[in-house]
Parts: sequence; C-alpha cells; structure tokens
Amino acid sequence: MSTTDDNNDQCDGDSEEITSSNKECTSCEQNNVDNISEGIDIVAMVDTSTCANCGKEGISDNMNICNKCKSVKYCNAACKKKHRTKHKKACEKRVAELHEEQLFKEIEPEECPLCLVPFINGNKTESFKSCCGKIICNGCIHAMKMSEGKDLCAFCRTPPSSSDEEDLSRVRRLMDKGNGEAFCLLAGLYSRGRMGIPQDYQKANELYLRAGELGCDEAYYNLGHSYHTGTGVEVDKKKAIHYYELAAMNGNMNARHNLGAVEAMARNNERAMRHCIIAARAGHEKGLDGVKIGYNHGIVTKDEYATTLRAYHERQKEMKSDARGKAETLGTFS
Repeated sequence: MSTTDDNNDQCDGDSEEITSSNKECTSCEQNNVDNISEGIDIVAMVDTSTCANCGKEGISDNMNICNKCKSVKYCNAACKKKHRTKHKKACEKRVAELHEEQLFKEIEPEECPLCLVPFINGNKTESFKSCCGKIICNGCIHAMKMSEGKDLCAFCRTPPSSSDEEDLSRVRRLMDKGNGEAFCLLAGLYSRGRMGIPQDYQKANELYLRAGELGCDEAYYNLGHSYHTGTGVEVDKKKAIHYYELAAMNGNMNARHNLGAVEAMARNNERAMRHCIIAARAGHEKGLDGVKIGYNHGIVTKDEYATTLRAYHERQKEMKSDARGKAETLGTFS
C-alpha cells in the first residue's frame, strides 16, 4: 500500500513537472510569436522606397523626391541630378496629369461665416468688410440692420468707417496681416482710381498677383482678365489662361466659364463642356447656358445634361435664404 502511494506521489510530482514544463514552452512560443509580430509591425510602419537611379532601398522620409512630379525618390541629391535627363519625359507627363486632375476637380463653394449658407458663385451676393476682413453674405448684413436697426458689421459689430482715409487705413492693417481680400480690394481701387487712389493699372496687377498668392481667387481672375485685355500689361493669352486656371482651381466660376469659352474657340469641345458642367453644378448660370449649347449640338449627352441640370437646381436651392431674398429685393446691404 505504501509502495503504491509512493509511486502515485512520484507520478503526481512528474505530472506537475511536465505540466509546468508545457506551460513554460507554451509561454516561450507565445513570446516568440509576439516578438515576430512586433517585428513585422515595425517593418510595416517603416515606409521604404527604391532609388529611381541606382536602385538602392531606403526609408522614404529620408530620401530626395522629385520636386515637380512627386512620383519618384532618390537616395541622395547626386542620384537625383544624374537621373534628371532620363526622368524628364515621364516627369513632364505626370506633371501634366496632376495639373489636369487639379484643374477639373470640383470644389465646394465658400460659406458665409455667419449663416453658413454657400455663396452664389459669380452673383456678387456678398460684401467684404474692411473692419474684420470677413466676407459676409448680403442676407446677414440685411438681417443685422433689421434686428438692431444699426449700420454695424454683422460679424464684428464695428460701425462703418467715417471717411475714405479710415477705410483705407483698415484695409492696410488687414494687408499687414496677410489678408488676400484686402490686397484685392486695394488693387481694385488702383484699377478704377477711386477713394483718392490714383489710377495705376500696373500697381493694380502687382496687388492682384499678391492677393492671388494669398488665396484670393477673384484676384487671379482679375489678373487673367488684365492679360486677356492688355490692361496695364501686354496682351498675353497664355498668361491669361494660366491665371484663369489658378482662379478656377480656387473655386472661381467666372474664370472657369472663361476657360470654357477659350476651349470652345479652339474647338476643344470636350474640355469646354467639362468646364461648363463643373460651373453649372456649382450653381453658375452661364455655365448651365454653356451646357445647354453643348446638348443642342450633340456634345453633351441627354443623361449628362439631365444630371447637370438637377445638380444646378440643387445648388441654387442650397445658396438661397429668406434673408438673402429680402436683401436682394430691398437692397439694404452695403
């Protein structure tokens, strides 16, 4: 009996050792799996690329990239320079593709910072305020006057300037802060010779350029018009198109409509209609007129016309409000 018990005790002890050993082995295996997984994750997190010139692999963030097409990388500046001639043709092709993608990309219209209703493209239903540098829709300007009975800025509650000098002082303060709309406003004053500003088309175009660089699409449109008509500069159709394109890519539908007209004159009907369709879908009436012409001449299909017309009406509906309707009727904005 005691022998059996001893044997059982010995077996129990061996069993415990085996179980413990199995647990340790399982734990080791799990640790190995975890280490391997962690290593895979680390490798996955490191984005690697191959040098387009020598084929050497490196970490993407540490490599030189083609400044124009952004599509190839190099292990160092020397490889980048050496590969330039071979890459030139592909680079130019990719740059052109990127330009086309950006040019024909639909952009959501800007909204009034108060009512958050989109602006009606090309219809001049908003006003720039030199006190705060905001563009406010005429509906909100009207609502402010009706609610408080005072001629205050609907955004910052500042009274209007008492003189041209004060207004210009406000504009220049905004320019010091890098406000593109302020640069565009002053450019317009130079172009028309108003508020004591001498008429100077060259100065106006310089200010339009700076305003465009600061994000003002209207300024790029005006600069394109200057090159198109030869206002303050020599007529240059290529530069006119260049600035119209910059304006369109920033959401200016008047510029896009002009681009459509330029393409139509060059018999590039497909490109002309692409511009018109984008403009129409953004709520631009002249753009829709262009689409109608394209449909009547068989350039735009029935489905394309129907879809564009539906989008046009939906956008027009989005851009309307009771306050804007009253402002348009009463003309109570400034």
